[in-house]
Amino acid sequence: MSKNLNEKITANWVQGELRLAGALDSRMIELLRAIEQSGSINQAAKQVGLSYKGAWQMIERANNLAPKVLITTATGGSKGGGTQLTAAGQSLLKLFTRLELQHREFLQQLNQDLADDPDMQMLLKRLVIKTSATNQLFGTITSIQTGAVNAEVSVELKGGEQIAATLTLTELKLLGLSIDSDVVLLINGPEIIILTGPGNLTLSARNCLCGAVIRVQYDGVDAEVVIQLPSGDSLVSTISQVSALSLGLIPGVSVNAIFKSNAVIIGTK
Repeated sequence: MSKNLNEKITANWVQGELRLAGALDSRMIELLRAIEQSGSINQAAKQVGLSYKGAWQMIERANNLAPKVLITTATGGSKGGGTQLTAAGQSLLKLFTRLELQHREFLQQLNQDLADDPDMQMLLKRLVIKTSATNQLFGTITSIQTGAVNAEVSVELKGGEQIAATLTLTELKLLGLSIDSDVVLLINGPEIIILTGPGNLTLSARNCLCGAVIRVQYDGVDAEVVIQLPSGDSLVSTISQVSALSLGLIPGVSVNAIFKSNAVIIGTK
């Protein structure tokens, strides 16, 4: 499996719609622009993706809200006739166009401020990552051990816990990983084994994280066990309901979360 994370990050962290008086929005303005260009409600409706009836309803609502009529229509058939903006409609169109420019510049400045704040950038980038993996942890690479084919990467979480991940040398090069690289670790819940009692067993799995159960949810067959690490990070393990009951897993129970290094998927921007 490829361990490259296709992360789609947008620079437009702050977004917002310009709306006047709660009802005059960009779609209404688009309709006004289209009417001014075409002189026809029917053509304008098609241009902005509205039905003829829908366009009329928007026009009627805008005319009712405005202190002066925005649009006038001359008789000319069920879907025809000349339609044009009044002086008030043209003034509104010019006002909204000017406000759109100022609104766009305002949002650009806010996004630039965020881009200049590295801590906020890291937070926002983490929030937009979407993945099917149950667990998503963030950390920093502290060491890389390379072999003939594979490499083992050690990643430190914010609480100091260390996680080992194995990937091929090709993947290591493709991701451009190095010491101090910030990465995201993806781990599926079924890959995590839960142990209780004294932690003096010798295991082949490279990762063993201590924590406490904070929630157990049963679905009739499986159990989803949420484990909180000392750092505050949490891991979700999916085990059978029978296993969860036999282990006596309830909130507050201390456990060890065990998983192999090849169960960890590494992602980076």
